[in-house]
This record gives sequence, structure tokens and C-alpha cells, in this order.
Amino acid sequence: MTNTETQVATLGGGCFWCLEAVFDDVKGVASVESGYMGGHVERPTYAQVCGARTGHAEVVRVTFDPAIISFSDLLAVFFTIHDPTTRDRQGNDVGPQYRSVIFHHSDEQRREAEAFVAQLATAGSFPAPIVTELTPASTFWIAEDYHQEYFAQHGHEPYCQYVVAPKVAKFRKLFAERRKSA
Repeated sequence: MTNTETQVATLGGGCFWCLEAVFDDVKGVASVESGYMGGHVERPTYAQVCGARTGHAEVVRVTFDPAIISFSDLLAVFFTIHDPTTRDRQGNDVGPQYRSVIFHHSDEQRREAEAFVAQLATAGSFPAPIVTELTPASTFWIAEDYHQEYFAQHGHEPYCQYVVAPKVAKFRKLFAERRKSA
């Protein structure tokens, strides 16, 4: 990292294991933590969030160095590795906890996200309308320890092989220059 101040982006786009595995490999990202945001229950558990009654989304809190990677560049990765056109679902993962959402931490992030989504819509980048929510960031509740670095520790498991690994492979193919390990 450089001597600049880091910034935080909080993104939800399906299972947080997928997002964490990709953003862990993005050059300029200092850390990625899986957790929950956007609901009304304090200190939610995974079981509560999966019950779809807390209002929380599964998210990743990405701490990044804007001198190396911009918020807009993070959004480019984000919109490539999930489907922003399906409400409350990503593939077979269904429920409000899997919604596509950008929790913005500043007016600048909100404006950048709005402009990015508008640009994608104008370009016809997706076959259906983008339903990604743009919401002010609220309290981030870190997920249980066993969710942190899940793909790195359990990449051999079937869910990781069939759901997470293809997203990681897509990122590595389309953003090779953005990889830490490139």
C-alpha cells in the first residue's frame, strides 16, 4: 500500500464468500471482511440473516488504497462477478440477504455509483434492468470467524467449486492486470 489514506467500500452481491474471494486478489485492496449490513437486528448471526427476517444483506467490507485502485474500478469488478438484474437472488442463492447492493460511505461514493449504474444501463450492458440498491452505509456487523477467508480455506468444497471458483476465474481472466498475484 502507499502512504495515502485508505477508503472503505461495502458491497453485497450474493454470497459473501464469492465477493471476498475475488476482492482478496484485487491489487490495492488491503483487507476484505465478510459481514452483514442494512438490517434492523443488532449483532445478527448467520442463521438469523439466512432466515431472511433481519433485513441484512451478506456483504464484504473492502478496505482499499484509492491511489492504487479507485472506487469506480472496484465497481467494475463488482458488476462483472455478480448479476445485478435479479432481485434478492444470485443463482440458486435466494433471499433478501443475497440482494445486489452498494452501501455508500460518502456522497462521492454515491455519485460515482449512480454514474456507474447509469453508464451500464445506457450501454445496455445487461439483458434486464439493474436492480442494485444504492443505500447509505450503516453499521457493519462482522460475520462469524468461520466465514472469513472461506474460499481460501475451503476451496475444495462443492459450493466453492461450483459457485465461487467460476467467479474468481472470471475476475482473473477479465482483470488480469488488477490481480495482486499477476
